[in-house]
Amino acid sequence: MPELIPLHDPLVDQFLDSLWLEKGLAENTRQAYSSDLALFNAWLHTQGLSLIQVEREQILDHLAWRVNAAYTARSTARLLSALRGLYRYALREHLIKQDPTLRVGMPRVGRPLPKVMSEAHVEALLRAPDLDTPLGLRDRAMLELLYATGLRVTELVSLTLDQVSVRQGVLRIFGKGGRERLLPFGDEALHWIERYLKEARMHLVHGATEVLFPSQRGEQMTRQTFWYRIKLHAKVAGISVTISPHTLRHAFATHLLNHGADLRTVQMLLGHSDLSTTQIYTHIAIVRLQELHAKHHPRG
Repeated sequence: MPELIPLHDPLVDQFLDSLWLEKGLAENTRQAYSSDLALFNAWLHTQGLSLIQVEREQILDHLAWRVNAAYTARSTARLLSALRGLYRYALREHLIKQDPTLRVGMPRVGRPLPKVMSEAHVEALLRAPDLDTPLGLRDRAMLELLYATGLRVTELVSLTLDQVSVRQGVLRIFGKGGRERLLPFGDEALHWIERYLKEARMHLVHGATEVLFPSQRGEQMTRQTFWYRIKLHAKVAGISVTISPHTLRHAFATHLLNHGADLRTVQMLLGHSDLSTTQIYTHIAIVRLQELHAKHHPRG
């Protein structure tokens, strides 16, 4: 099956701009929608069609093509979400007369439980960076802050100095959709942030930058770079379990619940707009409690 080359259309840019203006579309979501729609447009081009010529039959044909091309149900669900938004926009702008996504069902997508590190593994990971180097001190402060707050990786690498109140021990975060939340980060993370600011940051900053955790080149670190650093430290710590970019975020939520935090508090700290998104962590916590019961209760 030949590989499709993304084909962009001005209509997609107009739709995404309107979505950003109306709903505060996150940049990562914008990029994902743009990529999905560009590939869909490329497939349409092979059929001799444009975006505004599509009918329900073509969407169903494309979904069948995706199945044969081994796309996951999750990625197809994201594409359908983008298509529904696009054609509602086109209908509103009188570019089409009928929404072709009507009566097209979403694929069933199971929500996988995130893998969570044990508290012992987290401690080992936090101790892994070499504290005799500026990069090691920076990484220790980043890992401590990530575990203390449950930040998304994107939020962590884009932190600026004015978002951190050392005096109050609080972060000011602008998350998905521009939603603002205040996060306490505790004495341990505060200790490492203060030490990093005092001993290491000046060795990484090569110009005027407000980024809290600059890269070795003095710029804002990419998510991919931080992910590489986590894998490096996990190897040093001898951690064999698979770690994802959101591992410490998942650990933050689950360990809070394991120690008695209520679900709505965890929801607020994670920045979830919908409590159902947070409820996935209760399943992990319940599994852990069942394991503890079976191990320690006399009738377990």
